[in-house]
Amino acid sequence: MGSAGLSRLHGLFATYKPPGLKWEHLRDTVEMQLLKGLNAGKPPALEQRVHFLLGPVESCEAKELTLTATSVPTLRNHPLVRGPEFTSMKIGVGHRLDTQASGVLVLGVGHGCRLLTDMYNTHLTKMAPSKENPRMGLCKPVREPEQVPSPLRDSIYHVTREKFDRILAMIQGSHQKALVMYSNLDLKTQEAYEMAVRGMIRPMGKSPMLITGIRCLHFAPPEFLLEVQCMHETQKQLRRLVHEIGLELKSTAVCSQVRRTRDGFFTLNDALLRTQWDLHSIQDAIQAAAPRVAAELEKSLRPVPGTQQQPDSGQSRDSSGLGSTWGLEGSKEH
Repeated sequence: MGSAGLSRLHGLFATYKPPGLKWEHLRDTVEMQLLKGLNAGKPPALEQRVHFLLGPVESCEAKELTLTATSVPTLRNHPLVRGPEFTSMKIGVGHRLDTQASGVLVLGVGHGCRLLTDMYNTHLTKMAPSKENPRMGLCKPVREPEQVPSPLRDSIYHVTREKFDRILAMIQGSHQKALVMYSNLDLKTQEAYEMAVRGMIRPMGKSPMLITGIRCLHFAPPEFLLEVQCMHETQKQLRRLVHEIGLELKSTAVCSQVRRTRDGFFTLNDALLRTQWDLHSIQDAIQAAAPRVAAELEKSLRPVPGTQQQPDSGQSRDSSGLGSTWGLEGSKEH
């Protein structure tokens, strides 16, 4: 395999990170499998060199010695002498997932690590969770023995689908307002209007977690399932969002699991399972995704007309009354 196999490993591909596995362990496992596959290939032919051997003359009965030229292999490039040809590999990780979370995790190999930076600069949305996720549910709070019980907070029967959808609509509306603010778009231009219609508005720099879409896929109290399209988020913020939804409904809520089903232009269909973390599967995934990655990055990184670059004062721009109730506070973990 050797260098020929290495030339097909420059690019991006997606893996599926199961819950309970650290992203560092996933990256190290992928690197180990790639190095194992590259070193398992047929080694190149050994170089030959001329060596003079001392031996008797065949045509002479007397005991005379002579030098005979012969070709012998050069052992300095032998795998048993030199060791494995590939010992390390540059592998980068895109938007990370914590240990409890699962879903799509994008990796870059070789020159593909530069594409991870371009992918980050496009500020593409991510989606979590999906229909296959364990559900998130309303639960009763744990009280101390001396704490006065709250019948309204313990009860979930007052929570209706209409109230639930109203809370989600308020969350999405407040985040869309913040998205326009962080995009630095001149809303009076035709280009800004067309971008808003196509849903292409993106922040021009760092921002807190922004939700572009949120909906309830399943509602059967005490359980419900959310689908969130967001950017610049952490899994801790998503869990906190579920908790705050429960508080707004005058109850409590806990997130049982966060699962990322899409990261930019990579979906669950593109993610390689744990049994597919081998050299040939990763090579095929990189080659299949390369044209789409190039096209999407070229389209997303194109200069946006109608933007106004505003100096960053270094302070939080949460001046529109959007508090931490909807997860719009600044995040140091991002």
